[in-house]
Amino acid sequence: MTLTLTVSDEVRALAPGFTHVAIEAHGLVNGPSTEASSALLDDAARRLAARLDGRAPHEDPHMVAWREVYTAFGSKPSRTRNSAEALAKRALSDAGLPRVNLLVDLYNAISVAHLIPVGGEDIDHIEGAMRLVRATGLENFVTVAGGEEVLEHPDAGEVVWCDDTGVTCRRWNWRQGPRTRLTEPTTSGIFLLEALAPLPVGEAEAAAAELAELLEKFSPGARITLHAPA
Repeated sequence: MTLTLTVSDEVRALAPGFTHVAIEAHGLVNGPSTEASSALLDDAARRLAARLDGRAPHEDPHMVAWREVYTAFGSKPSRTRNSAEALAKRALSDAGLPRVNLLVDLYNAISVAHLIPVGGEDIDHIEGAMRLVRATGLENFVTVAGGEEVLEHPDAGEVVWCDDTGVTCRRWNWRQGPRTRLTEPTTSGIFLLEALAPLPVGEAEAAAAELAELLEKFSPGARITLHAPA
């Protein structure tokens, strides 16, 4: 299947400099983290440290832009960091980056190395099109807390990714729901790289191309389509 992604006019008005690059992949092979995927995460942390050159992640101009947008839709960016800033902070800490599974390790490595939010969704668990919208507050978001499923609702005006069933990711790219996450049985995925000005579109494209190469390397024979920035 070819997945449709749309960005609402309300989100475009909130963040005129927003661009996303999508990679659609079928025939993927996932599984537990490996020595190779772990090495990619370690290398990404080194690349991040060189990129920041002593600055904190939130001081990077791209992260500053994300904090401003989070504030604009009513979220506190120091409490609910965008996914790239949260990963970067962890990469530079003693704890280091988590090892989740092979596919998640790959896109997390790209996110950290390029300091750009990257998400991955299992296409087989997405219902209809994916839409980036400002929530009404009535949408359903099913997450897990204490080992139990919990139903939440986004705040009115919050930016969320959703499909026909409900919210797939809250606060733009802060918290992904378990329904569509990439798990070890995943064979088809959509990977989203999200950028705001002042990050050049070319840098987002370069990050996407690097991720597409990794997907091809770790899933030989996979059908991978790199979509133009939108």
